[in-house]
Amino acid sequence: MTLPPGKLFLVAALLFGAALAQAANPSAPSTTGDRTVASGPAGRAPATVRLPLAVKLTKHKRSTARRPGSAAKSSGSQRTGTPVRADDWTLGNDGKVIYLTFDDGPQPEFTPKVLTVLARHRAQATFFVLGREAGKRPDLIATTLSQGHTIGNHTWDHPQLTQLPPERVRQEIFSGVKSKCFRPPYRDTNAAVAAVAAANHQREVLWDVDTKDWEKPGAAKIERQILRDAFPGAVILMHDGGGNRTQTVTALDRALTQLTARGYTFRALPC
Repeated sequence: MTLPPGKLFLVAALLFGAALAQAANPSAPSTTGDRTVASGPAGRAPATVRLPLAVKLTKHKRSTARRPGSAAKSSGSQRTGTPVRADDWTLGNDGKVIYLTFDDGPQPEFTPKVLTVLARHRAQATFFVLGREAGKRPDLIATTLSQGHTIGNHTWDHPQLTQLPPERVRQEIFSGVKSKCFRPPYRDTNAAVAAVAAANHQREVLWDVDTKDWEKPGAAKIERQILRDAFPGAVILMHDGGGNRTQTVTALDRALTQLTARGYTFRALPC
């Protein structure tokens, strides 16, 4: 069909206008929420995409309530893990009771000296021993137990457990002495380490008061640390092995004299 000249001009004008509009805006976008999505052919990248903001994780503050063995202090290591307790452990500290603990023995010179001081003050304590040292000196283990003290597992060879592969962690803990208690060297622990200890039927025991006797700061300073930070139910960390512990022995004798005068008694942990 042939259109009259006037209508041909009108159709041509309409087609020309549509072509100009398409060239100016080939793919008109539609927006949905925070995202801008192209309405053009499938596979075409959208002109603008505003992605959601990343979720910022906030760490919750740990409780500062003091309970036996729960204070977050380090011993000799500069790299410490997060303190983890296997569970809440009621130690029967319904009075002025202190729990003295000694790490890294048994040692043939200083363990007997510590035992002598404890006997003088009628104090009971817990010794977290290394498997390698206990194997060399079963007589000292027997003597310690015969005097009413308890023995805890301090691993076989005193490594930083969180730096080891899982199988080595298991070997270190399972090769230690048999006990109901376990203490990680350097307080270097996490949930995985605590779980291995639990699988070995041992509770993880940390401490409240670090005397820092491993620094050998002098007997007077060790004594002051004990007397200043002691409180009913406190677990106090000292060492009978791992080096010369002359300062520890002297400080222990003096501190026990004063703590006894304050009305404290000294029990072993139920290990």
